[in-house]
Amino acid sequence: MQRSVAATLADYIGKAAPSELIPGATRFGPLQGTPAIAPVYQNETLQGFAYLTSEFANATGYSGKPIQMLVGIDQAGVIKGLKLVDHKEPIVLVGIPVQRILDAVNKLIGTDMANVVRGGAASPQVDIVSGATVTVLVIGDSIVRSATKLIRSGRLGGAAIAATTSAPVSKIVDMDNSEVRDWQGLLADGAVRRLLVTVEEINQAFAKSGNAAAAEHPEDGEPDAAFIDLYAADVAVPTIGRSLLGDDGYQRLAARLKPGQHALLVAGAGRYSFKGSGYVRGGIFDRIELIQDGNSMRFRDRDHTRLGGVVASGAPELPEIALFSIPIDFGFDPVEPWTLQLLVQRVIDVREKAALTFDLGYRLPDALTKQQPLPAQTPKVATTSGPATAAPSPIPAVEPNEQPLWMRIWQGDLIKIGITVAALGTLVVIFFFQNALVRRPRFYNWVRRACLLFILVWLGWYANAQLSVVNVLTFANSLISGFSWEYFLSAPLIFLLWASVAAGLLFWGRGPFCGWLCPFGALQELTNGIAQALKVPQLRLPWGLHERLWPVKYIIFLVLFGTSLYSTALAEHLAELEPFKTAIILKFVREWPYVLYAATLLVAGLFVERFFCRYLCPLGAALAIPGRLRMFEWLRRWKECGSPCQRCAKECPVQAIHPEGHINVNECIYCMHCQELYFDDQRCPHMIQVRLKREKRDALSSPAMRGGKRPDTLITAGGRPIPSLNPTSPTSQA
Repeated sequence: MQRSVAATLADYIGKAAPSELIPGATRFGPLQGTPAIAPVYQNETLQGFAYLTSEFANATGYSGKPIQMLVGIDQAGVIKGLKLVDHKEPIVLVGIPVQRILDAVNKLIGTDMANVVRGGAASPQVDIVSGATVTVLVIGDSIVRSATKLIRSGRLGGAAIAATTSAPVSKIVDMDNSEVRDWQGLLADGAVRRLLVTVEEINQAFAKSGNAAAAEHPEDGEPDAAFIDLYAADVAVPTIGRSLLGDDGYQRLAARLKPGQHALLVAGAGRYSFKGSGYVRGGIFDRIELIQDGNSMRFRDRDHTRLGGVVASGAPELPEIALFSIPIDFGFDPVEPWTLQLLVQRVIDVREKAALTFDLGYRLPDALTKQQPLPAQTPKVATTSGPATAAPSPIPAVEPNEQPLWMRIWQGDLIKIGITVAALGTLVVIFFFQNALVRRPRFYNWVRRACLLFILVWLGWYANAQLSVVNVLTFANSLISGFSWEYFLSAPLIFLLWASVAAGLLFWGRGPFCGWLCPFGALQELTNGIAQALKVPQLRLPWGLHERLWPVKYIIFLVLFGTSLYSTALAEHLAELEPFKTAIILKFVREWPYVLYAATLLVAGLFVERFFCRYLCPLGAALAIPGRLRMFEWLRRWKECGSPCQRCAKECPVQAIHPEGHINVNECIYCMHCQELYFDDQRCPHMIQVRLKREKRDALSSPAMRGGKRPDTLITAGGRPIPSLNPTSPTSQA
């Protein structure tokens, strides 16, 4: 598998005309600085600059891949133009028209971002596009954050200044300074930063967290004892690297790193490990996270090298020492502040944990940096309308108090989240009290129809919360390429549904989703119910053919999964085998081939109930595989089921019951129809025998029988005759 390389402005600048980014512009100038920006000219007059959002801010979309936007911004900090040049967003690739996305984010054009940075205006918001909320918000957030970072850097004004007495400069690592220092000297000037959390401090932190259960499980030991003593440093800086690793160790590191790449040394002591006992080979270090300028990442095994110790004179004994290489595509800037965030987990019981975070802030000491002139800038030339204007005054770096994008999305969707949580809670109640419910078949059928209608209309057509096999492929690829919770949390309803599906797999298998939470599945079942009410003939495939069609959906899923390892975009296109986007997300408002395909599947479902679910759905196959790990068996069976009784097998809506009587949980949608029959003493042969015995017993205990009179025939409460047990009666003798 090829290693991904971070995109740069040079890769995309040719995909836009200058006038698309700044109206009236005629040409681009040579790229300047790192990250690169391109001057934009109208003839010889500088109009502003163009840049790529992903080089300045996190632009990772729901696909797990960056959404590449070119932005034009003038020297005063006003956004003048935008162009989407590359993306892998599935909903845009095969669903929502690109123009709808552009119409939403183009509302940012004309925004004075310099005024926003000064605090004179609120951060602008983009319009929401139904069905592509995450994609639009990620694009808008990346534009705002990247413009903010560029304005604060001072590069807009610096690039517009005419010939002056001093050239603009930037701060870089002083690679010529490589003196060796002792441990205390490194700590004293901040070359090595420390985070010390004592036992008393961690107990107080959990007590103040509001989690009463966590507060009831305090750490034992002396209050002043170290819970964790954590150290971090950028060892790609010569002075720090030579001091901590030694000359040989630093030379080996420098030979391994790519130009511009950096590496962090992280060391710890105390009773809490920053690596964690749950870390496994090939996995992710989930207790520490690198954060810089709104971007974050967790280190993977491939970034990690274990060290036995540090060579700096006076260094303490540190039982855990790790060297982490920062991937080049993270865009790490060594002279800008960064944070190593530590996640501290406290086990409450076998199923619950509480967590807090602590920040180790780092800024490279000024003594280890130096100033260098920026690349030569094109002098400003007077326009035909008059002399060139002076550069705008520097803008104070006011740090906006903004929450992460995913938190803002959750806060904006509180009503939908509340309704979804209530619906999921109702479904849990239905499942846990299913035996009481199915004993009342008429009431249960109305409850099920109401649930399916809610899932289709509200969750599907209104909230667009339709899960897809694309989610599975995205999740799998994110584990390979670098997992981040941020873009999964950016879709609250999808996240809640996946969390509930994951829990449901342990209890009931794939059934809770396929039978109760899938809007397209609900659409199939409701339309088939209408067809049956209209006496549309129902086709029942022979068992041998039906059993051989089951594996088709598993083959489809494996093909999609294998394709995603080669090309996620291609796999997302092939995933159009699912009609979910057409029928649910876009409500059939789409090109006619997609509509025809979805309609064909629904028509097939009128004759074969849930035709798509049974034989073609790759998502159902993906859920069935881990669904085999379920911990409980909730569906009851009598010993007569399958031999000789076949009633449940013949009446199962999706033919998930084998002729020998057992239920195939891989195919079961948990409609509970078999459980209705299980308790029905009018239809289930076993229960009919139980009822007859009960009625005979009740009849024999009637007042007439207690008087010693044994009639030839007993009449039950239901009006059905039961032969007498009197051996002398004609009926008994017969």
